[in-house]
Amino acid sequence: MMMFRRRLFMTLLAVSPFAQAFANPLSTDAVPLWPAEPPGGGGPQTDQQSDPHGPISHVAIPTLHMVRPVKPNGTAVLIAPGGGYRFIAAKHEGEAAAKWLAERGITAFVLTYRLPGEGWTAGPLAPLQDAQRALRLIRSQAASLGLNETKIGCMGFSAGGHLMGMLSTRFDDTTYQPVDATDRLSARPDFSALVYPVITLKPPYDHTWTRMKMVGSKPTPDAVAEWSVEMQVRANDPPFLLVHAKDDPVAKFANSLLMQAACEKAGVPVELITLETGGHGFGMGQTQKDPVVWTSGLEDWLHRRQLL
Repeated sequence: MMMFRRRLFMTLLAVSPFAQAFANPLSTDAVPLWPAEPPGGGGPQTDQQSDPHGPISHVAIPTLHMVRPVKPNGTAVLIAPGGGYRFIAAKHEGEAAAKWLAERGITAFVLTYRLPGEGWTAGPLAPLQDAQRALRLIRSQAASLGLNETKIGCMGFSAGGHLMGMLSTRFDDTTYQPVDATDRLSARPDFSALVYPVITLKPPYDHTWTRMKMVGSKPTPDAVAEWSVEMQVRANDPPFLLVHAKDDPVAKFANSLLMQAACEKAGVPVELITLETGGHGFGMGQTQKDPVVWTSGLEDWLHRRQLL
């Protein structure tokens, strides 16, 4: 099985090398993040997705999928869908966000990242390694894609918000040994939008799948602090936009309040869009019930930061 996965890696790389695929504006390929197995190895043997438009699990090969606008404006956003680190809600949060951004001229990249509970040797570091690598890969192709190297940001939902929060605060952590020249580039996002994010793994907000999958049911205090985003905020972090509903039953509203307070203490620009209702998982606002209207606030924030 290990030989099968190595052959699969080589086949994907032969068919769609990163630079060639993303240099082609018509490409819709999902491009592998790593030139060989991800750092440390392990993990599942094949991806599992019974519904091509449904949640993804058993991520054997982490990838980036580019959604390019008709008229790119130079801004790029790396998107991490949520799913509690149990699965990835690629359509509801990834594709929907990419479509919304592309309609406004922003080149979007949807990240399919490794899930820490699927046997990867790197454990909870695996998704952060993928996020750092993804941002560096986008930056490495900025010139060929017509991107502004100072306008490459990130966006995450729920557990994806936790991951993008970690990327935005631990971008210069050495989480893996460099594999090529791309890894000499900065992994720092230039801006970060976190939508109903899981921020803290501390009690009383520790009843989430994010906390369970990242540090387990009986973590040490050091592990909880290491993987709580608000504990990692530093003065040179990018500006943040936080979006949260007060009635969120999963990632409690206090998560964003903790992040806002940490940013303000460190002198990091931060804004919070507070929704009275909306619950959890409303994505870009299209829900099976009443729509959740919030993206006008995101659009305004992007405009004011000269990203649109």
